[in-house]
Amino acid sequence: MQVYISDTSEKPIYQQLFEQISSQILKGELQSGFMLPSIRGAAKELRVSVITVKKAWEELERNGFIYTKVGKGCFVANLTENDLNKKKNEIIEQKMSKDLDYYKRMGLKEADIIELVRKLY
Repeated sequence: MQVYISDTSEKPIYQQLFEQISSQILKGELQSGFMLPSIRGAAKELRVSVITVKKAWEELERNGFIYTKVGKGCFVANLTENDLNKKKNEIIEQKMSKDLDYYKRMGLKEADIIELVRKLY
């Protein structure tokens, strides 16, 4: 598991952790049953607050990416390929929906947005 924290990012650190770890799970880089570092261990290694890591781990668990075994630690959930695809699509749809709302408020038409996506892709 590799995580990089950006001090210049507008995103809170817990969100950076959540996004990077969930992305690694969705891409299959972190397999089912993989044990995440302890909250204290991750906080020490990343030089961030224990509370920050705890919040990220709670968000991962709330979204079904990991589970906790009391006294043992946190592990990547057993997700089928179908589960992974469903979660990936949900995340993409949520983000795109927010982005599209913003672009619409800016006055862009559907054709403008599609052309911009093609240009940037």
